[in-house]
Amino acid sequence: MLRMTRTTNPKLGAKELRASQPVEADLKKIKRRQIYIICDNILDAYNIGSIFRLADAVDAAKIYLCGQTQTPPYHRIAKAAVGTDKWVPWEKVESAVEAIKRVKSRESKCKVFAIEQGKGSVDYRKVEFKEPVAFVIGHETTGVSRSAIKEVDEMIEIPMFGVNKSLNVVISLAIILYKSI
Repeated sequence: MLRMTRTTNPKLGAKELRASQPVEADLKKIKRRQIYIICDNILDAYNIGSIFRLADAVDAAKIYLCGQTQTPPYHRIAKAAVGTDKWVPWEKVESAVEAIKRVKSRESKCKVFAIEQGKGSVDYRKVEFKEPVAFVIGHETTGVSRSAIKEVDEMIEIPMFGVNKSLNVVISLAIILYKSI
């Protein structure tokens, strides 16, 4: 008689999923991708924390926090970031325009995309992303600043088919980032 055994594959609980305590050796193993995220006046600290978490998930090289964007340490960022704000590289920059210039000087072949709806924006599914690449995401209500739009190589958008015409900045960034890797 064949005896069936059940292998256990325990799922992680909520506490384990949200508790990351990497040691220095773990952090040194991370091979950062040439992906840069430029936050142009994002006001919601929970969005910033989620962007840190997303940047960690794709091994982004750096987050640029621009303009009025809140920076760590801040309790709301820390809550949403679940620790990732402690090891994902970031830099506070005066403006998104300044961040775009820094990325382009660091990575001469970097193509910079604004994730924004507007005249001339292209469906993200029609774009081929190659590293190094940077993505500019904007204010939750007003979007990417006009001054930053003037500096990017291309505007890309996510088509909207329902009544609502926009997505949360973190969701939009996640869709684009996972398409780019």
